[in-house]
Amino acid sequence: MLNGKLEKYGIPESLPPKRERDDSVPHAPVRPQVLTQKERRLAVENSLRYFPEKWHKELATDFLEELDSLGHIYMHRFRPEHEIRSRSIHEYNSNTMSAAAIMLMIQNNLDPKVAQYPHELITYGGNGSVFQNWAQYLVTMDYLSKMEGDQTLVMYSGHPLGLFPSSSESPRVVVTNGMVIPNYSSQQDYERMNALGVTQFGQMTAGSYMYIGPQGIVHGTTITILNAARKYLGKTSESGLGGILYVTSGLGGMSGAQAKAAVIAGAVCIIAEIDPTAAKKRHSQGWLTELFDDLDELCNRAEKAVANSEAVSLGYLGNIVDLLEYLIERGITPDLASDQTSLHNPWLGGYIPAGVSFDEGITLISSDPKKFRELVQLSLNRHVNAVNTLSEMGTKFWDYGNAFLLESGRADAEVFSEDGSFRYPSYVEDIMGPMCFDYGFGPFRWVCTSGTKKDLATTDKIALEVLESLASQCPEEIRTQYLDNIKWISEAERHDLVVGSMARILYADEEGRRQIALRFNEAISEGLITAPIVLGRDHHDVAGTDSPFRETANIYDGSMFTADMAVHNFVGDSFRGATWVSLHNGGGVGWGEVVNGGFGMVIDGSLESEKNIDSMISWDVNNGIARRSWARNAGATFTITKAMEKDPKLDVTLPKLVDSLILDDLFEKTR
Repeated sequence: MLNGKLEKYGIPESLPPKRERDDSVPHAPVRPQVLTQKERRLAVENSLRYFPEKWHKELATDFLEELDSLGHIYMHRFRPEHEIRSRSIHEYNSNTMSAAAIMLMIQNNLDPKVAQYPHELITYGGNGSVFQNWAQYLVTMDYLSKMEGDQTLVMYSGHPLGLFPSSSESPRVVVTNGMVIPNYSSQQDYERMNALGVTQFGQMTAGSYMYIGPQGIVHGTTITILNAARKYLGKTSESGLGGILYVTSGLGGMSGAQAKAAVIAGAVCIIAEIDPTAAKKRHSQGWLTELFDDLDELCNRAEKAVANSEAVSLGYLGNIVDLLEYLIERGITPDLASDQTSLHNPWLGGYIPAGVSFDEGITLISSDPKKFRELVQLSLNRHVNAVNTLSEMGTKFWDYGNAFLLESGRADAEVFSEDGSFRYPSYVEDIMGPMCFDYGFGPFRWVCTSGTKKDLATTDKIALEVLESLASQCPEEIRTQYLDNIKWISEAERHDLVVGSMARILYADEEGRRQIALRFNEAISEGLITAPIVLGRDHHDVAGTDSPFRETANIYDGSMFTADMAVHNFVGDSFRGATWVSLHNGGGVGWGEVVNGGFGMVIDGSLESEKNIDSMISWDVNNGIARRSWARNAGATFTITKAMEKDPKLDVTLPKLVDSLILDDLFEKTR
């Protein structure tokens, strides 16, 4: 048992007073009113289930007021008084280290320094929720504090269903978010069910307790920019990105990584952000180098930076559409361009249309949702027209998996080619899929539960040693990816990437992840690392996500709309040693467009942890490589063949490639 310092959780014994809005933190936009009178009654009735009957009359009035004024019942009066942040694992009251580690990870996701809207329990992406309300947080933390090693906590879209008997080998927590009947998975269905308090959008690492702050996406963005320059501009690892201009948008919870990533990659980056709070936050953190609100001054500075081959990020406090149109007017052609507005969440503030201020847009969401939608779609048409013009001028543009092309197409913008396909590639389709995912490289991450910089530095050193050893003997096909990650991990501490928990991320393949994890476990057993480590990954990975417009965009055998891979990953991880597992509807591209899953594994230096690493880490990657190989992706077939040579117990069905002349002849004859 860990006898920590934190207070007892659970529903309090006495009813806390109502709490005033705290304007020291950003708040989620007011949601539109989508419920009927009958459904409003049901939403309040649903919310009262957590509380004793003697409080129901007062709370019913309170919760209806929240529903009518905010569009959702958050139960703000039950927000804890104590500071929510990740602490050392030894500060948590719990019966097991595993439960304490999960408590640490949950609190990190809700840390005001980490979360986008902490008081609305939203970690990132505008609606990526950890819980639907504060009662769920309190009850979940209470369950975790008293959980024994042979119990499993079941989580239904933020709701703690309860502790159930299981076994020590079972996951301690099983999470699902937004899992609905397929025919009820529209955006309108989500808004209604979320207002009723019966489901939530867990994004990827928000509802699975695996978010590690913007560092989690910095590395992936750095890798994307580097590989885009290699693919589209002919750059090499040696030539660098000096003098390259990259233009994009978004400085929020995930998109904010772009500023840091571009500087690490060595480029000049212009980023538009219409939310003053988000832009100023990234600037004050030092992630954004300079911030402008005047387009002329911004462009003058950008031209100077390009001429001098500076590595610098320049923020524009304004709308991305205005920025792109001004670049065209000035005759400035970016080398690379993309977009990271939260278009997976277009009607709830993820995209503020051109022609209105940020505050005006936020107000319209609830005061006139129909007009807001119309303005968004008009703005997307202008946005796409500007991208098309820049593309004709020579800019290489890609969709960053944020549903930009998807929502633009729905707005009847000119994003389609003659054959009906999108005229621009997804970054996974063109860059990350064939260059990383097909070879097993994806966002492996870990958290030092001691909370000490010393332990994190030790893990950095171990990871570097493993990568250097593997790079010295790796096939030429993956050498560049190894070298990129060696550079990343060797510079990670200098780039000051930690926000929240003592965490690190790098892109590693199956062999790299497994060897790094085994070395961590050995170091814990020897006392070189002073507390357990949580292993995990982003769901945006080789096998974790089925998403036809992002993670599986380079699957061309017709299976890109199936979700067997993500579901099997979730199930397979659960009985191979994961401490907790999660499966979500939505994430990245949006609700109803994605199925994705993740895991957390607590390792403590034991032989049991060693066994779990060997079993689960390999499966978690090779499942995706095998699926990608069956889709006839050459890199994946190369990788899974190598994996089978190393492990005689791995035996994967490989595709037999058909001579295209046979099919050409057949269909010519039957025409």
